[in-house]
Amino acid sequence: MKTHLTIVLVALLVGGLAFAQDGTVRGDLTPEDLARVIAATRPATDFSKPEASENRPAGKGTTQFAPNANSFSHFLDNLSFEQEEQFKLGNALFRKIWVSSPSSTQASDGLGPLFNARGCQSCHIKDGRGHPPFAGEDESASMFLRLSVPPGETEERLAMDGVIAGEVGDPVYGTQLQDFAVPGLQAEGRMVIDYVEMPVTLGDGSVASLRQPHYSVVDLGYGPLADDVMISPRVANPMIGLGLIEQIPAEDILTLADADDLDGDGISGRANWTIDPESESVMLGRFGWKAGMPTIRSQSAAAFAGDLGISTPLDDLPHGDCTENQPECLALPTGEQVRLGATEAPDPVLDLVTFYAQTLGVPQRRDVGDAQVLAGKAAFYEAGCASCHVPKFVTSRDAENPAHRFQLIWPYSDLLLHDMGEGLADRRPEGQASGTEWRTPPLWGIGLTETVSGHSFFLHDGRARNLTEAILWHGGEAQAARDAFAGMSQATRDNLLAFLGSL
Repeated sequence: MKTHLTIVLVALLVGGLAFAQDGTVRGDLTPEDLARVIAATRPATDFSKPEASENRPAGKGTTQFAPNANSFSHFLDNLSFEQEEQFKLGNALFRKIWVSSPSSTQASDGLGPLFNARGCQSCHIKDGRGHPPFAGEDESASMFLRLSVPPGETEERLAMDGVIAGEVGDPVYGTQLQDFAVPGLQAEGRMVIDYVEMPVTLGDGSVASLRQPHYSVVDLGYGPLADDVMISPRVANPMIGLGLIEQIPAEDILTLADADDLDGDGISGRANWTIDPESESVMLGRFGWKAGMPTIRSQSAAAFAGDLGISTPLDDLPHGDCTENQPECLALPTGEQVRLGATEAPDPVLDLVTFYAQTLGVPQRRDVGDAQVLAGKAAFYEAGCASCHVPKFVTSRDAENPAHRFQLIWPYSDLLLHDMGEGLADRRPEGQASGTEWRTPPLWGIGLTETVSGHSFFLHDGRARNLTEAILWHGGEAQAARDAFAGMSQATRDNLLAFLGSL
């Protein structure tokens, strides 16, 4: 099947799937609407005042509550009453704590047998950003290690050659290190992080410090990892605005791709093409740290299987990430209940969790007219940050959910892959993403990270303790923007950070 899908992808690419790079425009718009979209998404040139609707990053779906720890957990402001009920049911399932089998609570059993968390909310705490273990903690449910080995056989290489987001897992430990297990089973191991401080002198003579992480695995429960295993640490991404990102037309994202840097600006964003497991069709990846997932439903199903060890109609893996070399794990009972459905989380569980993730809102921006914020916005553009953190898009007119249709949104991301240099490299490919490439993460809501999540750790592994460190880690295609930031005066850097804090 994988080889067949590879051929399908190649045919589509040769046949012009990347049509946006050839100038083809969206098919969901009239000429009049297309002109409106072009005007609305044009980059800012006047930084003396806010742009129209800039305080509403999710369009009509922007939530209006005062900032607090629940700021990322509100539904889109333009949902119908009936949709609010679906959202609340999905929220209950998202917060659900699963238990091991067999259990008297049959609708909740099926956890593991190996797992990283007991519920979705355990990783996406308050629907916000994950973090490395805090000082004094030995473990963190909101961070884990991805595992893979280079593909071996010729056919396997063909199936993996820039086509799918899947990887070849470690022969024993699979694609994810599971640091928890049900009673009677040994966990796979424990991630250890060691940091080394690295001073960085800025242009004005001030000194910042970056912490360089080193990752290892101890207490391995099933023998050694493969000699050629590649590991990649990941913290959980924020959940806000995902449904709107899903409705950005692929044409608009592909228009920004410039894999060969034909315009010579040093920015060469690339798409990560992947296979939608539901339709078995080739789709643009847009979710996850390396844009390895095409839809929220596929991302949710993968998290159920990989993080919780829960099977769904899309990923029927009742033993989760257990491999054939873990017979003790495969011998344990599952939580499948015939009277409830064919999987541990049968429909409508996956449907409701998907709907919940699709309809989480984005908080309104703060201080958009503040003089320091406007000056910081100008500095953001002048440094070249907006080349990858593209401010705005207009969602599809054909979106299934009316709440998502034709909204001007401000995610501050192009959703493409960029080479971020050796400093941030995990040296682990994922689909078409190389070991130095990462998807541009959306910035909306970033200023509320500490309010919601109780910390200010950023980047894929939380190594940056604040936004200054996060920017200073940028390299590769972002080196020029990073150097521009490092060379700013303290006042200008403070302005730019104030702008980010308003998002």
